[in-house]
Amino acid sequence: MDDTRGDTSETMETLLARGEPGALCECFRTYAPMVRSYLRRLVPAQDVDDVAQVVFAEVWRSRHRFDPARSLSAWLLGIAHKRAVDHLRARAPRTVPIEAVAEPTDGRAAGDDLADRDLVRRALAELPVAQRQAIALAYYGDLTQREIAERLRVPLGTIKARTTRGLHRLSALLESAAT
Repeated sequence: MDDTRGDTSETMETLLARGEPGALCECFRTYAPMVRSYLRRLVPAQDVDDVAQVVFAEVWRSRHRFDPARSLSAWLLGIAHKRAVDHLRARAPRTVPIEAVAEPTDGRAAGDDLADRDLVRRALAELPVAQRQAIALAYYGDLTQREIAERLRVPLGTIKARTTRGLHRLSALLESAAT
């Protein structure tokens, strides 16, 4: 059996790098199933096709940076990973409104408000210490993420990640407690 797959793949890589018409279509036909399979592990199922489309649009825009001597599939998966991360970061995190956590100003609160605050406090207690600390300083300490990073002596990106992960986890805990 004659295996011409290697030649076809090499030709496609070269054509893509040169920006030849039809190369993107062939690349999409060949590699879209692999890219979608990879994206299914990273983004919600309903977003896989949208992110895959963004990936192949970037493949075409960035074709001049592709080295045909290197692995096309690795290059594609690298782009897919970056676009999946961008997609996840762009999604608005589900957060708990600060009003649900704030103390009442007059010292009195309805029974529902007390129950909600208690629920939030219990959910906060389940978070890892670093995430709970970042959220508490932001919401109760009224500090910016930069101020939190300086106070805790950790990089700003770490505080952003802790806050985002903590809020996502807090939201999930509150949703599961509500059901």
